[in-house]
Amino acid sequence: MAELDGVWSVRRTGGALPPLVGVRKRIAGRSGETLVANGVRLPFEVRGNELHYRAPLSMLVDVLEPAGEGFLGRARLFGRDVGTFELRRIDVTQDLEAQLVKHIDEAYAMEQNVLRLLDGMIQTTDNPEMIDRLEHHKVETQAHAGRMRERLEAHGSSTSLVRQAGGILQALAKLPLDVVRAEKAGHNARDGFATEHLEIASYELLRRVAQRAGDEETAIAATEIILEEKAMADFIAERWDAIAEQSLREAGIALERA
Repeated sequence: MAELDGVWSVRRTGGALPPLVGVRKRIAGRSGETLVANGVRLPFEVRGNELHYRAPLSMLVDVLEPAGEGFLGRARLFGRDVGTFELRRIDVTQDLEAQLVKHIDEAYAMEQNVLRLLDGMIQTTDNPEMIDRLEHHKVETQAHAGRMRERLEAHGSSTSLVRQAGGILQALAKLPLDVVRAEKAGHNARDGFATEHLEIASYELLRRVAQRAGDEETAIAATEIILEEKAMADFIAERWDAIAEQSLREAGIALERA
């Protein structure tokens, strides 16, 4: 069914189906996928007016019937109807807008997490030069968060810190930052260097999504933030030798000078 090609919103109309809030279907030719929460994708094959899900959901089939500009659907499990829903076509530009807002929101949440990490690093750093640079970068990070908040507001959205399942936030959460530890210099430098590159990757992706959505202001903001994140990463990279020596001294290892 060529008319099925596109992106569709899904709304539950009855039966034992869950609310389906935010669920979408993307269809192209003989294949497609249902997109549910946390980025989960459920692929299916298009056979006439039926969507046959692939293993491990091969017992599930959606049967569609044209209804105005959309479709009415019946979800069938093991050959029995278990619920009904409707599909409404989503304009591609609207879908792209939703993705852009999601990336901006995740960038804002990321910066809030980074601020927490920076506070921990400042507390556990003894080197005056490093403390000064971390405090400077904390001011930059606060500005980054402010810019992302402004871009969200420009798109008529508000900030949300509920995206803890996002890949960038999961990676930040796994960093072993600890307020009390013996080898502070090495661990702080390692965690800071990793964090900067996670941020760079996040903003590189945001920049490209913004460009495709025609949001030049967000693309410019991401580009400028990337430069500051790279500068912080370079600051750490230029001091690895000194950081390694300090880390060894903190571990009680005295190095002999040549």
